[in-house]
Amino acid sequence: MNTTFRRLGILSGIGLLLIGLLSAAPPASLSATLKANRWKKRVLLLYAPTADDATLKRQRALLAAQPEGMRARDMLVLDVIESQLSTTDRHYAHQELKLPADRFTVLLVGKDGGVKQRSATPLPPDALFGTIDKMPMRREEMRREK
Repeated sequence: MNTTFRRLGILSGIGLLLIGLLSAAPPASLSATLKANRWKKRVLLLYAPTADDATLKRQRALLAAQPEGMRARDMLVLDVIESQLSTTDRHYAHQELKLPADRFTVLLVGKDGGVKQRSATPLPPDALFGTIDKMPMRREEMRREK
């Protein structure tokens, strides 16, 4: 085997090792995820005590029926499940976002990082879109889209 192939073999082995390390990285914290999406996406947090929460399932179904509306408004939907949160994320959810530990809550976070809407019941897409479409940043986006 000549040295060129040997080097490529070593490099590809290192590349596979790096890919393995990157995929093993822990998921970003809730705080980091919100920060990373600031000025890029509107984040809709679907907060529930457990993943099988009936209200959470109803909210998901409502949103699933409107994929184009969600995409047009640069929406990122995040399930935030109390029973699956790290201690740090749990603290952030309760202290910073004021989310209750024991009941479903929908939280709309604008591109500027501010909380724009909060509801203890599922939000119909029309109500959600109405809130977003009144925002100055969204109005500017709509003007540019014309």
